[in-house]
Amino acid sequence: MVVEIHVPLLPTPDLPDVGYPFPWIEEIEDFLFSLEGQGDVEVFDDGEDDGDSYVFIVTGASEQDLLVVASRVATLPGVPAGTVAVVSNDEAEEFGLGRRVALPLPAF
Repeated sequence: MVVEIHVPLLPTPDLPDVGYPFPWIEEIEDFLFSLEGQGDVEVFDDGEDDGDSYVFIVTGASEQDLLVVASRVATLPGVPAGTVAVVSNDEAEEFGLGRRVALPLPAF
């Protein structure tokens, strides 16, 4: 089981012209790799852009735990609204094939 976290590929508003338009990508990567270092989840490679989304893939825990991680990602500062999770498996041939879950979860 894997959970894909699809974040709309939108630049952070009000950044200086010379600033990197997607600083939230590094924030999410740091957060996920921190959880991986604690043994909570496994991160499948680095994130990757897929059309109008940037996709992060987590595995190594129960579906509920992975969805909680995805929900936490959606609430990180600077992460664009509209982030969704896709519950899939490691056999999927492309991104987005699976059950979509709106984020953040109601408990957040």
